[in-house]
Amino acid sequence: MRTARIVEEGAAYYHVISRVVGRAFVFHEELERERFRKILRAVEGYSGVQILTYAILSNHYHALLYVPERQRVEDGEFSRRLLFLYDKTMVENLMAHIACLRRGGLDEAAEAVKAPYVRRMYDLAEFMKALKQRVSISYNRRHGRVGTLWEERYKSVLVEGSPGGLSAVGAYIDLNPVRAGMVKDPRDYRYSGYGEAMGGSKQARAGLGVALGEPGVWSEVACRYRQLLYVKGEARGIAESGKAKRPGFSEEAVEAVLGQKGKLPLNEILRCRVRYFTDGVILGSRVYVDEAVERHRAHFSARREDGARAMKGGAWGDFYAARQLRVDVMGSPAPS
Repeated sequence: MRTARIVEEGAAYYHVISRVVGRAFVFHEELERERFRKILRAVEGYSGVQILTYAILSNHYHALLYVPERQRVEDGEFSRRLLFLYDKTMVENLMAHIACLRRGGLDEAAEAVKAPYVRRMYDLAEFMKALKQRVSISYNRRHGRVGTLWEERYKSVLVEGSPGGLSAVGAYIDLNPVRAGMVKDPRDYRYSGYGEAMGGSKQARAGLGVALGEPGVWSEVACRYRQLLYVKGEARGIAESGKAKRPGFSEEAVEAVLGQKGKLPLNEILRCRVRYFTDGVILGSRVYVDEAVERHRAHFSARREDGARAMKGGAWGDFYAARQLRVDVMGSPAPS
C-alpha cells in the first residue's frame, strides 16, 4: 500500500527522497553528482522553493525543502527566474512579447502568457517533476540512454517548521554520506548542503540558517549545526591511524540497545538509518501532527481518533510521527 502524500495548502516544509530506477548507482562519479547539484540549484532558483539542505548519493537523493505560499511574480522577477532553466534568447523573446502586450494595455493577455510558467513555481510536485525530468534528460543525453531515470514516485514527509524538527531532519540528511561510508566527516562531502556551506556557498549557508531557526551570522550557525551533527563527535572522530574511531553504531549495537528497551540520544539517532524520516508521513510536535492529520483527514482511516504517534528507539522529546512504524524502525548506519 502506498504511503499517502501529504501536501499543505500554504507554506510548508518537506523532506523529499527519490531513488534511481532499479537502485542503479548512476551518480557514483563526482562529475555526475556535480551536474545533479547544478540542476538542483537551477530548479530552486526558478521555482521559488528553498533548499534548506540536501544530499546527493550514488542512487538516490534527499532534500529538505521550504515551499512558500504562492505569490505574484512581477515581470522583472519572472525574467530573472526563467534564466535559471531556459535559454537567454527564448527568455528575451518571451519578455519582449509580454512587454508589447503591456504597452497595448493587454495586461490580462500578458499574465496569460506568464501563467504556464508561474503555475510551476511555489509547488512541491512541480519542483520534483522539473528536477527529475531535467536530471533524466541530462544523464540520458550523455549516456545514450532512454526512459525515466527514477522510480515512479518520490517520497515526501511533511515536517513542522520548528527549529528542533527542521534541524534534526537536516542533520539526518547531511549525515547520509557518513552512514553510506563515503566520507568520515560530513563537511568533506561536497554534494550536500552542509558540505557546500562549508565550501563557502552563501546559498547553502542561508538554508542551514533557516533549518536552525537562526538565519544570522554563519560562524554561529556553523558552530551550532556542527554540534548537532557531532555532539561529542570529536571524541569519536579520527584516530591517529586515520580511521574513524566510531563512525556510527553497528547494527548489532543498535539492536542491543533497542532490545533492552533503551533509548538512543538524538545525536546517535541521527547517525542511524531512521525510517521515521522517510516513512513517517508527518513529523513534528504532538499538537502539530494532530492538527495536520485533521487537515488531511481524507488520507487517514475514519476510525482514527488522533494523529500523533510516539516514535520508538530514541529520546525524541516532543517529536512525533503520523505513522506508527513497527518493523525496521532503526538500523545500522547505511544508505537510507
